[in-house]
Order: sequence, then C-alpha cells, then structure tokens
Amino acid sequence: MSGGFVLLTAWFVLVNGWRLLAIVLSAAAVHEAGHWLVLRCLGGRAGGLRISTLGAVLETEGLLSYAGELAAVLAGPAANLLAAMALTVLDRGRWSTAAGAQLVLCVFNLLPIRPLDGGRALELLVSWLAGPAAGEWAARCLGTATAAALAAFLAFLMWRGGGNLWLLPMLGACLYWGALPWLPGPGVLWRHGGS
Repeated sequence: MSGGFVLLTAWFVLVNGWRLLAIVLSAAAVHEAGHWLVLRCLGGRAGGLRISTLGAVLETEGLLSYAGELAAVLAGPAANLLAAMALTVLDRGRWSTAAGAQLVLCVFNLLPIRPLDGGRALELLVSWLAGPAAGEWAARCLGTATAAALAAFLAFLMWRGGGNLWLLPMLGACLYWGALPWLPGPGVLWRHGGS
C-alpha cells in the first residue's frame, strides 16, 4: 500500500466520512475479487496486490491465452455490474449509494485507457485478432485520445465548479495515463501474462 493511497484515503475520510469510504472500498474489493476468481478458475495465480493512489494492481503469475486473459481482465467490471444489479434488487428497486459506487467503478474501469481494464481488454482483443503490434498501437492511440478527452472534460468541470479539488487527482491521472504509452519503457502497469 503506497503512502499516496493512505494520504488520499485520509483526505477522503475528512471530507466524506467513513461510511462513503467503506462503500467505495467495498466496490474495489468486489472488483478485485472478480479478477481473482476468474483468474483462479482459469488456472492462473495471483502473486500479490499493490494499492496506490491510481488504484489496485493485481500481480499474476503464469500465462493465459488471449481469451483467458481477456476473461480475467473483464471479470472485475463484470463483478461490479453484477453487484450493482444485486444491490438494486435487494434495495427493492431504489437506487442506493452502494449500487451507484459499484456501477461507477464498472464503467470507469471499462474506459479504453491503460492501465484500466478497458485499455488492457482493447489491447488483448486487437492483439488476438490482428497481432501484438496492432494491439499495442490501438491501445496506445485510443487510450491517449480517451485520456485527453477525459482530462479536458474534468478540467471543464473543475472550471465550472469553482475548482473542485476532488477532480484534481483524476485530472492528474488522466494526463499521466495519456502520456504513459509514449514514455520510454513498458507502458502497461497491470499484466496477467498473455500469449
């Protein structure tokens, strides 16, 4: 667990309280459990979990096929979607904060930006269909464009909202993720292996 995560969590608790933090962390736990469960079902092993200010990174051991890795990557958002639906049904159709947190985490992680699940899924799918070079190119270009568009939208919201500081870490993350594929060295922070 990084020091930045601890500081961000403390700031979140001061502003929003423990209840909302518990809801958000529960959604994150469901997400990672989804990845882990499918990974285990496919014969993969989790080597560890790193938690930083930009989210969780499930470190895995062993190689999976493109289809297997794609299933493991999409299992996190799928787990959040299923949890949101279950919470809505249990809450008799009313929209609850917990269901909303699950759904937001699902949708956010499906954005085609690496290291999010959507960026990794895009890279895997295109690599499977057209080869690794095409997968890398698609993830790099679409991820950068999406990160830039999201950063511009967040900057607009900050400007319209009078400088909402809660959007600042997300704005920074989008700018970082947009630049990441173009920096020297490996651009993928979250890996399952792959073949």
